[in-house]
Amino acid sequence: MGKLIYGYVIVCCFACLNATANDTSINYQLQQSVQGNFTDFTIDNLGNIYLITQTNQIKKLNANLDSVSIFNDVKRYGTIDFIDATNPLKILVYYKSFSTILILDRFLSIKNIIDLRNLHILQVNTIAQSYDNHIWLFDELNATIKKVDDFGKLLFSSADFRVLFDAVSNPSKIIDADGLLYLYNEQQGWLVFDYYGSLKSSYTNATDWKDVQILNKKLIGRKDNQLVAFETTFQNVKMYSVNISLANSIKIIQTDKLLYSLTEKELLIYQRL
Repeated sequence: MGKLIYGYVIVCCFACLNATANDTSINYQLQQSVQGNFTDFTIDNLGNIYLITQTNQIKKLNANLDSVSIFNDVKRYGTIDFIDATNPLKILVYYKSFSTILILDRFLSIKNIIDLRNLHILQVNTIAQSYDNHIWLFDELNATIKKVDDFGKLLFSSADFRVLFDAVSNPSKIIDADGLLYLYNEQQGWLVFDYYGSLKSSYTNATDWKDVQILNKKLIGRKDNQLVAFETTFQNVKMYSVNISLANSIKIIQTDKLLYSLTEKELLIYQRL
């Protein structure tokens, strides 16, 4: 009887620990805000913020929210679909309709223009800065990961995904981090490759996420009004409730200490408590 009671207590303790581990909350406090109607934004590792206006200007603010640069060439390529500031000295601006990538310097002046159509790459949803300062992309028509340099020269092409997988869905996000290449699709989850295009891992239990990132070797994002994180070591998804509303967020970006939330009227900057 004593053994049964002891066993019951152990089971209850594990259940409580598991419930605590999966019932986590994070509190934030509003620190700063930037008023304006912005369609997108990103940040770099120096704390600079890059805001895209409704007229396709790019406004660069420093960590004190002082305006330091403006990209004003808004007529040639139309709508900006994506901006990558992983390297603060080399900003990537992608125009999907024109299959064109602009490479900007830290002052937001154009250094180079890559027309992917010259490589017969006609459909690309997203791009990413590579670890070696080149550019990753996913060629949707050929279903391949490709890498190009600053002058549009093709450096690498993977095997055809239609041969590797039963179903191919185009990634909404590509991230180069921790020596691996991460592709995310909201319906299928994460695919993780090495730099030679070999599949290392897949995580299909992390679907329907938005604003995905890699932070401290965790796969993180947002689902509804909660933050989510996938720890590859333990193969489990953790949900984090927050004391702020994310329902009206167009996009969020998380760092160790801050959370940036873009709404229709402003960019809100919160500090983690």
